[in-house]
Amino acid sequence: MSLTTKTLLISSLLFSSIYANSIDDKVISFEKKRFSSNKRVEIKDLSISMKKELPVKGWYGFVIDVNAQIANKNLNAKDTLFSNGEVIAPELVDMKTGKSFKEMMTPELTSIYYSKKRLIAGKDNAKDKLVVFSDPLCPFCIEFMPNVIEYVKKHDDIALYYYHFPLLQIHPASKIIVKAMLVAKQKGVKDIELKVYKANFTKYMTPEEKDASKILKTFNKLINTDIKLSELNNKTIDEEVFTDINMGENVMVEGTPTIFVNGKQDKTKLEYEMLGK
Repeated sequence: MSLTTKTLLISSLLFSSIYANSIDDKVISFEKKRFSSNKRVEIKDLSISMKKELPVKGWYGFVIDVNAQIANKNLNAKDTLFSNGEVIAPELVDMKTGKSFKEMMTPELTSIYYSKKRLIAGKDNAKDKLVVFSDPLCPFCIEFMPNVIEYVKKHDDIALYYYHFPLLQIHPASKIIVKAMLVAKQKGVKDIELKVYKANFTKYMTPEEKDASKILKTFNKLINTDIKLSELNNKTIDEEVFTDINMGENVMVEGTPTIFVNGKQDKTKLEYEMLGK
């Protein structure tokens, strides 16, 4: 390689590095200005947790970790942005396919998501691993979860890990049901997830129900348990629910059911049916 070629190569690499850093700085600067326009929000920290080069020349996708304080409450959230260094967009869609590039920005799961504590079907050492985030009162979850659980039970080479992800804003009753599920599991009730998703809670109450006593009474009746309300007021149970939700938010779970197949989010929710064949 000639001296001239080496010089050009080094210059090109330096330019690429400076350009990349410039885009990063612009994205962070944009986020700071955007959040600072809201006087109720105090930014504690902003950082880029993921950056991907997109199959569109000059464009990158960014996932920003946001640590802020709103009305004296701490908030940790993720924001997805796209930029080419000149323009920043919250959404970018491929005109040919109609698909959002946000689908490329979902983080892959790490090994911490395959905890034996979360295993509800299959064997921990199985070749293929499924991770599901679900809400027991979500109508789509009620239809989806029994099928996934029963499918995995028929295949020894698949493991299924379950995380509680109650959508409390639209299904407030899920909070009590999720906590009751955890207590029931502690008491040794087997297949609690399958039993809950096969139970017909909406026959006795709506997902918007907020009367904890009524919700728990319905749970005990349908699941054949005798859990007391006092057993749900448990710091350990609360922390476990919080941990599950936080684990979901860390990999950008926004709705339910959300399923990951071997670490990657499956938007179709059908890929698991190809496993074990």
